[in-house]
Amino acid sequence: MMAEHDQTLRFYADNAKAYAGYREKANEIRLEAFLSRLSPGARVLELGCGNGRDSGFMIERGFDVTPTDGVAEMAEQASRRLGRTVAVLRFGDIASVAAYDGVWANACLLHTPINDLADILARIHRALRPGGIFYASYKTGGEEMTDAIGRYYNNPSRPWLEQAYRTVTWSSLEISTNDGSGYDDRPTEWLHVTAVKA
Repeated sequence: MMAEHDQTLRFYADNAKAYAGYREKANEIRLEAFLSRLSPGARVLELGCGNGRDSGFMIERGFDVTPTDGVAEMAEQASRRLGRTVAVLRFGDIASVAAYDGVWANACLLHTPINDLADILARIHRALRPGGIFYASYKTGGEEMTDAIGRYYNNPSRPWLEQAYRTVTWSSLEISTNDGSGYDDRPTEWLHVTAVKA
């Protein structure tokens, strides 16, 4: 699956400017739900921040946010928007221990090769403090795929995803669904996962 993963990274590198202009507005409903479970000023790690819109939303509300992206060109776009340096961080390089009160990973872990996802979830779990909140969203479908513009998706089923999360200990795990779309405007079903570290 590495070739498909590399192709996904190349897509975002080659299209960083265009992608940064896509959906300028943050998903306020889901962000507000996430932030309402955190203390004021809590420390949040954003993975796959894209154009930085969600980090900007959280920063404006007084949270201590560390925005990151796995693609240097996307991190540069986010840096321009936020007026601060955005670090390049691949999911497999997450090494923090009990450093964050929350991890926000909107529509980014869906590009993680399916065989690597459990390890990434364990890394995120380790990076959270006890009681920390972790949100991530995935397209679902049950089979890995590459879309028409060359991006790899793990497309987990709900039961598979729940089992992957259960390889580490959460005090609660909530999964909701909704119909939507993405950058390619194709209709899709989304899984929204919120987990709380024990």
